Amino acid sequence: MSRVQLLFAGADEYTEIWQQAAAGNPGLDLVPYRPGLDPAGFRYLMMWRPVPGLVAAMPNLAAIFSFGAGVERLLANPEIPQQVPIVRMVEPGLTQGMAEYVLWQTLRHHRRIWELEAAQQEIRWAPHWYPAAWDRQVGILGLGTLGQAAAGHLRAFDFTLRGWSQSRKDVPGVTSFAGPAELPAFLDGLDILICLLPLTPATAGILNAGLFARLARGASLINAGRGGHLNEADLIPALESGQLAAASLDVFAVEPLPAAHPFWRHPRIFITPHNASDTDPRTGLAEVLRQIRAHDAGAPFEHVAERKRGY
Repeated sequence: MSRVQLLFAGADEYTEIWQQAAAGNPGLDLVPYRPGLDPAGFRYLMMWRPVPGLVAAMPNLAAIFSFGAGVERLLANPEIPQQVPIVRMVEPGLTQGMAEYVLWQTLRHHRRIWELEAAQQEIRWAPHWYPAAWDRQVGILGLGTLGQAAAGHLRAFDFTLRGWSQSRKDVPGVTSFAGPAELPAFLDGLDILICLLPLTPATAGILNAGLFARLARGASLINAGRGGHLNEADLIPALESGQLAAASLDVFAVEPLPAAHPFWRHPRIFITPHNASDTDPRTGLAEVLRQIRAHDAGAPFEHVAERKRGY
């Protein structure tokens, strides 16, 4: 069986890690893109941030693979021809990592851990009460692969779960809501809101003051979707008013988050540096190779982004 050549571009800071993973993947040659390299002979490209002029120099390009869950940068790139499929990364490591992050942060908000951390800083013994998990109304915005995996972890702890997506999903233990008309009913009275949506024109800025007002007073927010989902100017006022109790944020409008940004210093905002979940290069490359082999045998690509819906 011939070896597959995969051009890797748009993420120089990760090149060494992915090359190490590729070394243990027989049948795959991962070739880092460098200025001066002629890409014309490559049929497959793995890319994160678009590289100007690269796609135009690849007349034989059969597919572009994203090595992260998000594809909005690639979909917004006018250099990519409509007929070239953009394949979203769906692999076990990425899915498991996000489910772990969501469970970790949901338990943090369920137990109001920030109150215990503050008491420890003050050397103050401060027991507090929290309800049973089944009395917590937890909502997941986005019931795709990641949202469904997160729901499975939360279901094991008996949280009362709702889910919202553009189309109705049948997920065990989750009350499903679908479409813009059902968004208010999904939101009403939620104690913890988790955002795992793709970023599209329809979802940009969805986490705003109007949405926060529909949640239970003292609710918590977890955003592991995209920074563009949150209207950042609305968050601290919602926290100061008591409408929101706390927030966990993994993604931001500007990354890295600037040192002067007020989120860094707010005592009830927990920040992680866009690492809620990362693709495991080993299983990610195995999935890419599987898809390429299947496509060469006549099968269609899986997990192809739909340009009309934006993901």
